[in-house]
Amino acid sequence: MPKSSLSRRGFIGTSTQLGAAVLGGSLFGPSLQDGSARTYASDQLAKPRHKVERIGVGAIGLRYQGSVIANKAQLYGDIVAVCDVDRHVRDQAKAAFGSTPHSSEDYRDLLARKDVDVVTIGSPDHWHTKMVIDACRAGKDVYCEKPLTLTIDEGKLLTAVVKETGRVVQVGSWQRSDDRFRLAVEMVRAGRIGNLKKVEVVLGKNATSGSFTPRTPPSHLNWDLWQGQTPDVPYIEERSHYTFRWWYEYSGGQMTDWGAHHIDIAQWAIDSYPVEIHSNATMPSVNNGYNVAVDFDVKYKYANGVTMTVSDTGDNGILFTGDVGRMFVNRGKITGAPVEALGANPLNREDWQVYQHDNLERPPRAGKLDAIVNHMGNFFDCVASRQTPISDVQSQHRSVSTCHLGNISMHLNRSLNWNPVDETFDGDDEANALLSREQRKGYEIA
Repeated sequence: MPKSSLSRRGFIGTSTQLGAAVLGGSLFGPSLQDGSARTYASDQLAKPRHKVERIGVGAIGLRYQGSVIANKAQLYGDIVAVCDVDRHVRDQAKAAFGSTPHSSEDYRDLLARKDVDVVTIGSPDHWHTKMVIDACRAGKDVYCEKPLTLTIDEGKLLTAVVKETGRVVQVGSWQRSDDRFRLAVEMVRAGRIGNLKKVEVVLGKNATSGSFTPRTPPSHLNWDLWQGQTPDVPYIEERSHYTFRWWYEYSGGQMTDWGAHHIDIAQWAIDSYPVEIHSNATMPSVNNGYNVAVDFDVKYKYANGVTMTVSDTGDNGILFTGDVGRMFVNRGKITGAPVEALGANPLNREDWQVYQHDNLERPPRAGKLDAIVNHMGNFFDCVASRQTPISDVQSQHRSVSTCHLGNISMHLNRSLNWNPVDETFDGDDEANALLSREQRKGYEIA
């Protein structure tokens, strides 16, 4: 993408000064479905600056974060179709987007529509890989919520399909588009804390529970379709919607929830992959209850010698320690002597190196909603330019793989040796068996 003619400003503020730049600019690009000339516009408001035909967006999975990303996609396109296996959610979404989008229960009906150019995916984690693969093969570009995959082998397949189809896929690890986190990574890479030695990540506690009572699924929810590839089990309300993340069948607890954010940022700064994983965890033993770790602490050793600890206790965020300084970052602040030193020794915006296709009219801004706008804007920039987005499939496969490695170590209750080149556990059949999971007939990912 051509660089903006806007002036580049030094990035000299502390956390209270970050995020002052104004979002703006218009984007023009071809339709990727039929080759005809189509343009679309972006703006801070949900109205285009110019009277142009806007790109068609199909939104799949619209509860919680799915509705947030669909709403932000409206800044750059029009919601022309919505899909959810819960009729109540589907009807609410249809009304929220003007009662005009096509509505369906099965996402494949949405993918078959010619007016859908891109899709947003906010389904539960166990559906992400199959939906992204099907969307890519249907010729759509994709913005998919994190975590990208349920297993490491899913990620291997998904990266191959994205490469094969040439689609643009942005993963919703939006902290990459937040001022504070991006600045922290740039500073580590620029040597502002010296040689990186250690990273400490705190994610927070997993939810715990007693035993839940199975019951008949509500008539407005297609429980069979919701389960997808996972084992067919009696309906329990707490298995679905937001609390699905506390069941290993569908997600991976905080390791793949907050971990898909914080571990991603940490690994972006480390610039290497783990080779050893050591864990200490307490696993629950509750029938019909949440089954992710009650508490956990995981230590990774990276190929470049850096160590990373990931735990559930402490101040949520990431602490980087180098041989000449340290720096802490989370969604509310970035602190430490190296940050304070930026006033006298700024890290200029044009010197940032970890991502090469910034739209300088839309620099990163701080705060969740602003960062999601940044992130969605980067996606639509890349849809137009065919550049690689900031949270691309390869990087996000590797980040969530690190999350999965922690969970595998916890489940086996032992240390693991990982080969990041072959993406296998050398000589460890028991661990390699957990790189994938059995998939229910009719919902296989291929």
